[in-house]
Amino acid sequence: MKLRNLTIALLSFLAISLQAQTYNEYELSFDNAVHHEANIKIKFSNLENKVLEVRMSRSSPGRYAVHEFAKNVYNVKATDSNGKALPITRENPYQWNVAGHNGTVNFEYTLYANRAGGTYSGIDESHAHLNMPATLAWARGLDQRPVKVKFNVREDRNWKVATQLKDLGNNTFYAPNTYYLMDSPTEIADLYFRERNVDGQTIRLALHKDGTTDAEVDAYFEETMGIVMQQKAVFGELATYDFGQYTFLSCYMPNASGDGMEHRNSTYVVSGLAVERPLASTSMGTMSHEFFHNWNVERIRPRSLEPFSFEDANMSGELWFAEGFTSYYTGLMQARSGSISTDQYVNGLGGSVGYVINAPGRSFHNPIEMSYQAPFVDAATSIDPTNLSNIFISYYTYGSVLGLALDMSLRTMDNGKNLDDYMKYVWEKHGKTEIPYTVRDLQARMAEYAGESFANEFFGKYILDSQMPDYANLFKKMGVTYTNRAEGRASMGDNIRKQREGWQLTGNATVGSPIYKAGIESEDVILSLAGTVLTDDSNINEIIAAHKPGDSIEIKYRKIWGEEKTSKLTLEEAQAWSTGMDANADAKAKARREAWLRKR
Repeated sequence: MKLRNLTIALLSFLAISLQAQTYNEYELSFDNAVHHEANIKIKFSNLENKVLEVRMSRSSPGRYAVHEFAKNVYNVKATDSNGKALPITRENPYQWNVAGHNGTVNFEYTLYANRAGGTYSGIDESHAHLNMPATLAWARGLDQRPVKVKFNVREDRNWKVATQLKDLGNNTFYAPNTYYLMDSPTEIADLYFRERNVDGQTIRLALHKDGTTDAEVDAYFEETMGIVMQQKAVFGELATYDFGQYTFLSCYMPNASGDGMEHRNSTYVVSGLAVERPLASTSMGTMSHEFFHNWNVERIRPRSLEPFSFEDANMSGELWFAEGFTSYYTGLMQARSGSISTDQYVNGLGGSVGYVINAPGRSFHNPIEMSYQAPFVDAATSIDPTNLSNIFISYYTYGSVLGLALDMSLRTMDNGKNLDDYMKYVWEKHGKTEIPYTVRDLQARMAEYAGESFANEFFGKYILDSQMPDYANLFKKMGVTYTNRAEGRASMGDNIRKQREGWQLTGNATVGSPIYKAGIESEDVILSLAGTVLTDDSNINEIIAAHKPGDSIEIKYRKIWGEEKTSKLTLEEAQAWSTGMDANADAKAKARREAWLRKR
């Protein structure tokens, strides 16, 4: 097996060497940035004598839904090496077929880009904010060729380039293949740079924010590095970056679209921030989340995302782990580094746990099946109403509370086990080796780490099924209180608000709630509640507060077709779960809590 792998490696190296001089060459210019346009030229050379299929992507690394990037491409032209115009035909909305070339195709188009986020691109006179699948076309069959990209920057705007692409000088950059190119977001602006060497590799911040100061940037970088070092402590080492550098691409501009998107050696962290607002700790939670991804999802990689398709949606049943466990560590790493206080962190846990426990979606899907919903919810667009509020729980939140439960379960066994060391073990088995995993692999690694009985019970109940751990008991053993702040207060289970048509639900009726059982839906207009006719000045909270859980009240409402109805509504106890430091915890619980939250 070792000899076979060596042979394959040598053949691959030879193949790459033979084609090393044939690059796909890109050139981007931004002369009309004021109107959100870029001019993009691509040279495809040394082509076979057949139709060249040029495409825009329909999906983007870190996203799972389909996005139609081709809609913003126009003024498309193609010529051969002699400047002769070539015929272009359209087989589908995402593709341009170029025939009759002489072995070279110069492909040119205009790109419109006006949404600076993690998924789309945004171009104006302040920056060129480029997510590559939303920016660059590519050719089928040429995806293994190396790539050169030349950025004609706006020198009048003092633009500089930040990207994970390898810098060749003169604003020209290199990618080993099309996949790496598509995975390499690029921020071109008047940037602030900060960097630090950690174990022979560079951690770099490239920050775009007008109206900030060097002192603010220095403080921001130090806060970021505190998180970086705490995450390194979990895994025992940094990942190995392909060109020795990891870059935070942080864009905080008034017209930016809030987002965070992980990539192999960089991340886009974006927020709409007014120029006059101080930098402070803007999006620091997102910085924490995305950096954790350079281990968990970029290298500890679900098999279901290999290979990633740029032509269709990407579905994975492991997002509860890839995104959810990363979400668990997001705040924990901030707490350990001092970015937030341990009190802030602990106080924020109860709401998420209470939400997942009480969400009706667990009756429909377990965490794996929730992960399968990503192509429909991950910035996906549709115009028809859905019932997602009843059938879906975000795999970010669901996975984060399961990560919390697993960590507490391991720690309360008092045998030295914890989630940090399990993550490090998975890193050694699947991350450093870059062997993609399945859910069964994660269960097998847990069996090896904590015992087969524990692994089978945890995965059997909470991953393969949708049962919930005993959080009250786990929190108590960790020195954390877990209480319902709304104990004894009555609730209808859903919110109603004065809207254009009258008093209506703010969303779909929640399965199992008093409102749901009464047969009322979001389009119905509620006329009276507990004998009180609702007017513009009505206070719903006061009406409900006059009753207690278990009381039955009358509700009158009008259907959309005009029929008026009356139902009985039995009030339930309101749910508002909170957590906090338990001052009365015993010595063991306090010791566990300290070991969990302390700085490494």
